[in-house]
Amino acid sequence: MCGTVGMFVGCSALSYCPRRLLAGPAADSEREAGEDAAEDAGRDAARTPGRRPVPEPGEYRSPFQSWYERSSVRSAPRRTVGDGDGAAGTPADGPEDTGGAPRGARAGRADATGPVGGAGQADAGAEAEDGTGPGGARRFFPPELVPVTRHPLIRALPATVFDEVLVQHLYRYLDFTIKLEHLVVNRTVLGIAHGSVGVAVPEEMRLDAYKMYCDEAYHALFSADLAAQVRQATGIVPRLPGEPFFLRRLREISAGLPASRRPLAELLFVIVSETLISASLADVPGHEGVVPAVTGTIRDHALDEGRHHAYFAHFLQRLWAQLEPGERRAAARLVPRLMDAFLRPDTEALRAELTGYGLTRDSAEQVAAEVYTPEVLSSHALATSRQARRYFRELGAFDDAQVRDELAAYGLLE
Repeated sequence: MCGTVGMFVGCSALSYCPRRLLAGPAADSEREAGEDAAEDAGRDAARTPGRRPVPEPGEYRSPFQSWYERSSVRSAPRRTVGDGDGAAGTPADGPEDTGGAPRGARAGRADATGPVGGAGQADAGAEAEDGTGPGGARRFFPPELVPVTRHPLIRALPATVFDEVLVQHLYRYLDFTIKLEHLVVNRTVLGIAHGSVGVAVPEEMRLDAYKMYCDEAYHALFSADLAAQVRQATGIVPRLPGEPFFLRRLREISAGLPASRRPLAELLFVIVSETLISASLADVPGHEGVVPAVTGTIRDHALDEGRHHAYFAHFLQRLWAQLEPGERRAAARLVPRLMDAFLRPDTEALRAELTGYGLTRDSAEQVAAEVYTPEVLSSHALATSRQARRYFRELGAFDDAQVRDELAAYGLLE
């Protein structure tokens, strides 16, 4: 997955592939393989009007050719939160490994007066030129990528509470990653590796599925590890819903389907989640004012997910070619709902969280309504899903009028 996309609705970043932002010597071959795979998908798709023939999948070109040298599980260091990360003014006395932070940029552990940051001020969201918070403290998430922090009622919170909003957003991102990778994606990836999902793939794709399984398990591990470190460093207890919103939505969608269609729905959901693009995930590593362990973890995640995106773009071609016409129609009608399940923010959980910061129920409702307007939701959904929709469209999945009606109903029709 490319990130907790629904959490970033309304952020100031544009939607684009994380591999473009993070491109460098360590990403060149993976980026090129992913772009080639996307070009293949476009060339292979028929463009005739009406009911088009299903294109044959193109040749598989593995985006995992340098996996042993460049995957995060094989090459990245453990990202460690230093004692001073996230608070200002205390000497650095923690572990030497700070995830790449200069020693002079670190500060002290939060104490009982507040979890992170300095004293309250008129605008808790104010940043220095380098993106740090009050007193030069590095933050645990960039405020501009947490949409509610732009609302005046949130910016008026005390600085310590404002910084807790950022920490809770990080916790949700990490929890989302753990649940998605362990409970949904890796179940499907394991099925591909063992040949039990009902989609015939070349032996190379099966071997690559084993590599992806390792990647996703490591993403869950480093997310759980980072969350535990952040809690120890800040003293902030995570406020998490019983299950992420996307899991509840996926379960509701599956419950409304015949039993025979449920495995296909989960398979499509994994394809959707792995090909949706979150600009916010890609943009976090570029923020100097964020705790280095956070930016390093998200950079590692984004680079791995670039390979996964290319893999599932090709896997979709193979799946579609092997479905019967009736199965393709049923699958196409599911896609808009599955995209919406992944993209839509959990505003109910958000309102509950905001009341925990001292806002009244009415104020929490006001923040949610004014931040997540229908226009913002639709604009974000269109931008974030553009590449994934292109893959389905080029296979003829959206030729059906009923499918286009579904896309329009979820704000996904341009």
